Amino acid sequence: MNVAAFFATFPVALPIFALLLGLIIGSFLNVMIYRLPIMMQREWTQQCHEFLELEENAEAAASQSVFNLASPASHCPHCQHEITAMENIPVLSFLLQGGKCKQCRGKISLRYPLVEAATGLLSMLVVLGFGFTWLSLSVLILTWSLIALSMIDFDHQLLPDDICLPLLWLGLIVNYFGLLVPLDAAVIGAIAGYLILWCVYWAFKLLTGKEGMGQGDFKLLAALGAWMGWQALPQIILLSAFVGSIVGISLILFRGQDKNIPIPFGPYLAGAGFIALLWGEQISQAYNSLLM
Repeated sequence: MNVAAFFATFPVALPIFALLLGLIIGSFLNVMIYRLPIMMQREWTQQCHEFLELEENAEAAASQSVFNLASPASHCPHCQHEITAMENIPVLSFLLQGGKCKQCRGKISLRYPLVEAATGLLSMLVVLGFGFTWLSLSVLILTWSLIALSMIDFDHQLLPDDICLPLLWLGLIVNYFGLLVPLDAAVIGAIAGYLILWCVYWAFKLLTGKEGMGQGDFKLLAALGAWMGWQALPQIILLSAFVGSIVGISLILFRGQDKNIPIPFGPYLAGAGFIALLWGEQISQAYNSLLM
């Protein structure tokens, strides 16, 4: 019995497998979310030194020790205890250890198991919607990328090209084979997605003298347009703007946040894109039924 036949015979096995896979990927995403911005900052610093022909001091040179997604090994931020495989089981290790480091009992952030759990649950939703197909695998990669982008933007107000640009090209490749939308709709979606926010950016800047969003937002919407076509862009923009407005107003009213402090828009674009991908048609039908 091959894999496809197994999942066809035992349909409940596919979402369970997706959940477990998502938990494992979520653990890796936690590493990426933390390390990728640091890796980028180190690279920018090195490039600036080379461009300006500056000599690195001993402290700067020491900071350039090997640091990537694989090295050094994960460790406790409090006592530097290297986390073993048994201490790194997604969600389960956090629960068994009471949310604390096994060595020093320092508190572990709740965000780590939440990212793992969210990745697992969203992965399960994807396979329930698309089944055991190549499209499902592609959408899983999109989903995991959107989670990483959302968290990095939330932390640093940064949407790395290292994720956004491959995501855009992957969307075009997926639609070259017509898995979601025709290729022409995907190409127009990528162009329109970028230009729409580019125009909004410059209109806002000319009117206020301030930058209303980062250029990473242009690239993320372009990537979503490449995946879902230009037809999905209005829904994505409306959903993200609606949720972003509610969150922004709530932060100002209930938490007293300064209205001049920028709020990352990437998480709302990513969330709107995921919703539009899985339930966009149902949302459109519900909206049209209300108008009729």
